[in-house]
Amino acid sequence: MAVFSTDKAANEKYSIDTKGSVITWKGGNVAGSNTHTGYISISKGALTAENGQLVGGTAEVDMNTMSDESHDSDSGLISHLKNPDFFDVERFPSAKIVLTKVVPANNGNSNVTGNLTIKGITHPVTFPAKIEVKVGILTMNGKLVIDRTLWDINYKSGKLLYIIADEAISDSIEFYIKIVAKK
Repeated sequence: MAVFSTDKAANEKYSIDTKGSVITWKGGNVAGSNTHTGYISISKGALTAENGQLVGGTAEVDMNTMSDESHDSDSGLISHLKNPDFFDVERFPSAKIVLTKVVPANNGNSNVTGNLTIKGITHPVTFPAKIEVKVGILTMNGKLVIDRTLWDINYKSGKLLYIIADEAISDSIEFYIKIVAKK
């Protein structure tokens, strides 16, 4: 006789709460003496859980919502980040991640793997995240660090030989991801 748990359903769908979810970004120069942070909004998405564990999902980011640490979306910094030197938001108004695998790790964290598309270019990424599924709410808090040059964001990259070291911008961009999703 098969026994089925009634407290957690298989293949549960959760819609991302776009008001309660946010991505914080951080970038700066190679020396680390000049860093910038800001925010970007998730425009839509859904996550899937099985037996109370995250197994996949998709999140789309509206690149037009990019703002700086003061939540200013009209600053010179944001205008530059939106132009073709960086994210070319006019041509590529959204970015997307499709989660493909979630593996439990240490300290209650998981390693989340997915395919990240920025500027129409897709690469696999893996990042640590704390994931909780409780009473119709799924939360995920993680930190994703990417090498921006993989997505053709090469402006003042230290990999370019003509850039003077003190003018180089770090190739790493950090994304702190906070997702709240509801059944």
